[in-house]
Amino acid sequence: MNEQFGVCNLSLVPIRTEPSDKSEMSSQLLFGDHFTILENTGKWLKILTAHDEYEGWIDIKQFDEIEHSLFVALHDLNTILGPFVSNFITKVSANEKLHLVAGSNIPNTLDKFFYLGNTKYKLEGETFRPTIDNFRSSVIEVAKFYLNAPYLWGGKSVFGIDCSGLTQMVFRHFGLKLRRDAYQQAEQGELVAFLQGAQGGDLAFFDNEDGRITHVGIMLDNERIIHASGQVRIDGIDNQGIFDKGLNRYTHKLRIIKRIVV
Repeated sequence: MNEQFGVCNLSLVPIRTEPSDKSEMSSQLLFGDHFTILENTGKWLKILTAHDEYEGWIDIKQFDEIEHSLFVALHDLNTILGPFVSNFITKVSANEKLHLVAGSNIPNTLDKFFYLGNTKYKLEGETFRPTIDNFRSSVIEVAKFYLNAPYLWGGKSVFGIDCSGLTQMVFRHFGLKLRRDAYQQAEQGELVAFLQGAQGGDLAFFDNEDGRITHVGIMLDNERIIHASGQVRIDGIDNQGIFDKGLNRYTHKLRIIKRIVV
C-alpha cells in the first residue's frame, strides 16, 4: 500500500488518543501542520505528525490529502504567523475568512496568495521565517505572549495550552523543534548543572512522586519561571522547585534543567 499524506486545513484540530469524539485530546494540529496517514477507518485517521513525530487520531473531515512532493516541501517551508492574537487568511474560492493562531504554518506566498493542496488562500497579514539568532533576546517576550492563557490538556494556543505545548510553541517561533510531551523534551538539549547557572530560555523539568517527569517550564532567569499550571503564569523557583505565592507552597519538584540553545 502506498503511503498517504495530509495537511491540517483548519485553525486548530484536536488529536485524540483513540478514534472517538469522547476520547481525550492529547495534542492539536495547527493550520499547515502536515503528517503521514497511518490508518483510515472511514471516519478517523491515525496520523504521525511531521513536526514532532506524534501519533494520534483526527476526524477524517478535518484535513486535506496532499501528494508526497508537497509533504516533503512542507518540511522546508518554515514560515509561520507571529505571536499575535488576530491572524486570519481568506479562502479565495468561497471568500471565507479562517482565523488562525500564532505559530501556524504558511507556505511561501506570491503577492499574498498561496496554495495548500488544491485550495487557494490569501494571507491577510504578515509571516516571518523563524531563526535562533534572536533566541536569547526574544524568547522571554514570546513566552509572555501566552501569559494568562488557560490550561488545556493537549492545547497549543493562547486560547488553551498545556505545559509542554507552551514550551513547544515558544520554541517553534525560533525554528526549534521540541517533542510533544515533557518527558520527551527532557531528552533533548544539554544538562545545566546548577540552577544558579540557568539562563532565560532554558527548560526546567519536574517529576512526580514516582520520579516520572510530568511538567516543564521556561526559565526567565535563575529565579523565575513561566509555565502552564491552571493558566500560563510566572512563579519563583529554587532548588526545591516552583513556589506558588498564592497557595503559599511548592507545587512542582525540580528534577533537571536543560539548555536547548547552547
